[in-house]
Parts: sequence; structure tokens; C-alpha cells
Amino acid sequence: MRISAKRIFTAALLPALLAACATTQVTAPSGPVEVVPAPSAHWRFDDTRPPGESDGYRPPRKLAVLLPMTGSLATAAGSVRDGLLAGYYGERRQRPELAFYDTAGTAAGAAAAHARAILEGADQIVGPLGREEVAAIAQSPSSVPLLTLNSSDSALPDNVGSFSLSPEDEGSAIAAYLSARNARRVLVLSSGDDNANRSFNALRANLQAAGGEIVDTIAVVGEQPGDVTAALRASASKEGGVDAVVLAIRGQQARLVAPQLAAAGLSQRLRIATSQITSGTGKAEEDRVLDGIVFPAEAWTTQGASALPPAATLARDLPTARGPAARLFAFGHDAWLLSGWLHHLATHADASMAGATGNLRLQSDGTVVRTPAWAIWSNGSVVAQTGN
Repeated sequence: MRISAKRIFTAALLPALLAACATTQVTAPSGPVEVVPAPSAHWRFDDTRPPGESDGYRPPRKLAVLLPMTGSLATAAGSVRDGLLAGYYGERRQRPELAFYDTAGTAAGAAAAHARAILEGADQIVGPLGREEVAAIAQSPSSVPLLTLNSSDSALPDNVGSFSLSPEDEGSAIAAYLSARNARRVLVLSSGDDNANRSFNALRANLQAAGGEIVDTIAVVGEQPGDVTAALRASASKEGGVDAVVLAIRGQQARLVAPQLAAAGLSQRLRIATSQITSGTGKAEEDRVLDGIVFPAEAWTTQGASALPPAATLARDLPTARGPAARLFAFGHDAWLLSGWLHHLATHADASMAGATGNLRLQSDGTVVRTPAWAIWSNGSVVAQTGN
């Protein structure tokens, strides 16, 4: 089913965004770094489009957005949609015709939406969102540039890219953060769920590649995990000790574990978590126990983004940008940015751009690499990390 973008935007987003912008100066996003153009063998763009702007902005003529507006992923899709529309309507220059297609959260729905978008003249596509949806349409080369909004388990075919907030990306980012601080011996506390396992596997691979190692993994299971102080002490007392502790656990679990880290003598070590640590948090008096823990976050929610009103301002009036949904709103906004600058990023090997989720660049295989902002718990609240 095709959905009117203007109708969705006017009903769900425009009043709140305009109210926020009335007191906020919203400027264009930071443009990509200019470098010498290089040919891209992976992408095939319609060269009859108007030439790019001086900052690399070169949108398609007709952009199709495939999202599961019905089904189990509809709530998440609503935040992604509104973030994308905020970026779209915030652009003052020439914008493409925009059409939304409901994938219904299924592989068959994604395939049908993709086929219809091509039939109706889309020259660039964003989406779908679900992993099964992505698998259904990202198995073979695309006739028009396609940027999926989830990761793929296999190599991306020609003219297909991938942008995601995947656990693997977080694990890789945490490994880079640790390596940059010479933290080579790492203790991991993991909930063992799918998100934690995927983060852990990427962390381990990247840490080992950089010469580090995971000295121990301790399971923290359930909303009321048991006492793991003895296991923490045993890990800390190993020859070589522990340089850092990684917490791949949720906020409620972390609140119970944090005092045990102190009891085991690990509270002064570098403590870094996945973004799951924000799940179940929000009350400063309870969250103060998390003070000092660092985690990857979105630039918009921690330090602001030039192309959007402050996250707190927009959240007051817009449910799809409030609380945990803010992360998906920022993700949708960056999906728009990538659509407008995809040609530039694909043809300038070292180009990057500042997005709401972090700094974005495009690898030669079509994968968008996101360097997140970093946040830290301070006095029970999340603030941008400054310095080291």
C-alpha cells in the first residue's frame, strides 16, 4: 500500500516540529568532507539527474521509502518515518518526490513494496526495516540504488547499501574505544540475549584484531540477577588483571551489578556499556549508581544536531521522538541525509558527514559505517562525554 507522505507528515509531525523550530535556529547539516572524486564500482546512479550542489547534495528525482507501517514493527517504523520526514521537510533546496510503501513487516510485503516502487518510477529506495524484509530484497543487484535500514547476513550485491543501528556496529565501536585507550584486557558482563551476543561477537573479533583479549565473560541473567561479586573478584585477581569492564546488559541489571563492581574493586576501571544500558532507566535517583559508565549514543540526543531542534524540545510534543524512540527518530533523519548525499559519499572515497546518530561514511561494499557519539552517566542522567 502506498501512503501519502504529505498527509502523514502534516498529521503526525509538522505542528510539533514547527513549534519546536519557532524557538530554535535550525541550519543545514554539516556537509561531507570534500575530497577528490573516485569511481564507485558498487553503485549505478541515474546521471541524468541535476548535478550536485557544492556540498555534495544530489537527491534522486523520486525517493521510495519502504517501511512496515502495519504489523509488529509499526511502532518502530513510525519513529523512523517521522525522523526521515523531519529531514526531508527541513531541506530548503530541491527535494525529490517522496512516496511511502507499507511492507507490513513481512518478507512478501517487502518484495511487493519494492516491486511496486520500481514500477511507479522510483530512482532510489530507502528501506525496508526488518531483517527478514531486508533478506527478501537484498539478495541480488538492484536496478536503482537501494539503501536498506538493517544489516544483511551476506555480502551486499551491486547497487545495494546497508545502514543500521546494529549490535555488531556497537561492538565494533566499543572495541575501537577500548583500543584507543590501551585497554587490552577486558571483562565482559553479558545478559546472553541476541543483542548482547551480537555485540559481544563483534567486540571480541575487533578487540583480538587490535591485540586485545576478553579475559572472562560473566552471565548476568534476568531482571533480578544474582550476586556475581565472587566471579568479579576472581576475574580481577587473574594475572594481568582487568583494564576495562564491558556491560552488555540492560539498565535494571546494571543498577544491581554496579555496586558489585565496586565491591570487587573494579569501579575505578574503565566501564563501558552497550546502548542497552538505557533500557529501563530514566529516574535519576535510581540511576546515580550508574555514574561513570560510558556508552555509545546518538549525537542528537547527547550533544545536539545542527539540522534538528534539541531532542528534549521535540520530545515534549512528538511521541515518536520521545524516550527510546528518539534513537529511531535520529536514525530516520540520517536515512534522509544518506539519500540526499548517497551519490557524493559513494564517489568520494574519504567523504563523511555529521548525522543525528553520529558521523557517517560509506564503505566500498555499500555498508554505512557510523562512528557514534559517546555519553556518560553523571548524577543519574545521561550527558555527552567530554575529553577522555
